[in-house]
Amino acid sequence: MNFSHQNIIIYFIMKTKIFFGLVMAAVATVMTSCNCEEKNQQPVNNADATINTIMQRKSVRSYTNDTIAADIMEKMLRAAVAAPSGMDVRPWHIVVMTDKSQYDTLFAGNFNMEKFKQSAAVVIFCADTTVTRAPRENPNGPAETKPNSIWRDDMGACTENFLLAAEAFGLGAVWTACYPFHDRMDPVAKYLNLPGNIVPYSIVPVGYPAGNEQPKDKWDTTRIHYNRW
Repeated sequence: MNFSHQNIIIYFIMKTKIFFGLVMAAVATVMTSCNCEEKNQQPVNNADATINTIMQRKSVRSYTNDTIAADIMEKMLRAAVAAPSGMDVRPWHIVVMTDKSQYDTLFAGNFNMEKFKQSAAVVIFCADTTVTRAPRENPNGPAETKPNSIWRDDMGACTENFLLAAEAFGLGAVWTACYPFHDRMDPVAKYLNLPGNIVPYSIVPVGYPAGNEQPKDKWDTTRIHYNRW
């Protein structure tokens, strides 16, 4: 086939346009794919980070001398009170202790004293065992104060949220029992002058880990049931 110089030039221009058009289309496809993949991947990454924090949580009982920055402590406390609570009562009251000179009296007789004094802070989770609100049958009526029968569940969630937040910040903590043991509850209630309806529920020393504690693998398929026992 014979081509004039003009035809040859036009031919190559057209081929060049087609080539660049294909390249730009391919680039656009890749970018769109990347954007979609990134959008789809982001929730997975967030989920992985959350699950990893949960799986890495462990009980840490020895700590360095490093203090905890105020903003980090506040974030952990915010995480704690983000816990669910029955009827949204939010029974928690939290006392953060850092003055170790008070511990001998505050935690008198508590065998976790060494952990408390070594930690950067001791967080005392207290609960209001009552609820004051209008009755369900008369939501616009006057508020009434009644026993809150599910405060223990709420406080468990609150304490666990704090432990997970501590893990997320690279801190170590351990849930030490307080309620219902009066030998641990009474000194705290007396020293803090807690009202009669407020009880100390759990005591959590927290700080930067001094050791290398590892999480336990607690997965046991014999404890998992689907649709029936």
